[in-house]
Amino acid sequence: MPKTETDIEKRNKYGMLCGIVGIFLNLILFAGKLFAGMLSGAISITADAFNNLSDAGSSIITIAGFKMAAQRADEEHPYGHARMEYVATLAVAAIILIMGFELFRDSFGKIIKPQDIEFSWFIVAILLASIAVKCVMAVYNFYFSKKLDSSTLEATGRDSLSDCIATSVVLAATLIAHFSGLNLDGIGGVFVSLFIFYSGISSAREAIDPLLGAKPEPEFVDRLKEMVLDFDKNILGMHDLMVHDYGPGHRIVSFHAEVPEDGDMVELHDIIDNLERRIRRELGCIVTIHMDPVAIEDEEVAVLKAEVLSVIKGLDSHINMHDFRIIRGDTHTNLVFDIAVPFGYITSDDDICNAIQENVRKKLGKNYYTVIEVDRDNYINI
Repeated sequence: MPKTETDIEKRNKYGMLCGIVGIFLNLILFAGKLFAGMLSGAISITADAFNNLSDAGSSIITIAGFKMAAQRADEEHPYGHARMEYVATLAVAAIILIMGFELFRDSFGKIIKPQDIEFSWFIVAILLASIAVKCVMAVYNFYFSKKLDSSTLEATGRDSLSDCIATSVVLAATLIAHFSGLNLDGIGGVFVSLFIFYSGISSAREAIDPLLGAKPEPEFVDRLKEMVLDFDKNILGMHDLMVHDYGPGHRIVSFHAEVPEDGDMVELHDIIDNLERRIRRELGCIVTIHMDPVAIEDEEVAVLKAEVLSVIKGLDSHINMHDFRIIRGDTHTNLVFDIAVPFGYITSDDDICNAIQENVRKKLGKNYYTVIEVDRDNYINI
């Protein structure tokens, strides 16, 4: 994840360089395979050639995506344009899927009406060279996708890897036809199309997830939690974490930090400000932290909190509690707190709250009432 403007600029330059190299190599492969396909009359080789041509188009989209994603924020897009890289990935995936469909259709026709193909070792050499080039392209695209945290380059790398497999299938079909007389040209083309389909679907999923709002990677959450809890002794805990991904290098984070209720608010505010700066500097994201005052010296609160937590964990160990406080009255005491329920939890909010209320009153007495806020949909359970 890029952390500074310089990192983002460097990232975009590397991404555009990968795109330019991809265009050059794919055009060479297209020309070589097209010649081999015309020479042999093999639909699988010709289709593989046009697959490389589509890859060149994908590389153009990669360059355009990095270029548009590098635009600075403006009045209409205050969070920047970095998500254009995800859109570019979707465009690449669409091209891959279209080529896969066209290849499948043509190859299926060759299965129904097979045609003789010409063999030469020159064609074999072209296919072997193509496999080698695509393997190199897969390696450098995967390397830079990890280095730059780029879904577009990852999609391109995955496409290059599928091309290696696809061309290997074409080569195998060509050799089998030569040595055994068994014409597998159409079947080979179908296999190639299936590899292309798989690559396209995988690439589309990689782009759609962050656009829909995918959960951040566990490593990021763990690193953030460690940084927060180790920053200062006055930060007692954290909850209600939200992470919004507006594209590589444009992540916005917010959460609640628990602080002592009897602490100096000016001092605590300064601690939180310094923590925000550190997170921005080290994790490369914009962060907003809300201070939640909690009672740490009140023995009654501590005892009641422990009792309620034991009730909750007795019902389900996956449910967490935070923001616990008590409101004392003449006739009863309200226990006010939030619970974080895991995603996909089937039990309704009312049933969960009723179960907690019933068990709390059994354990603590009928003068205790629970006032519960259920966090289910928007927060990351930490």
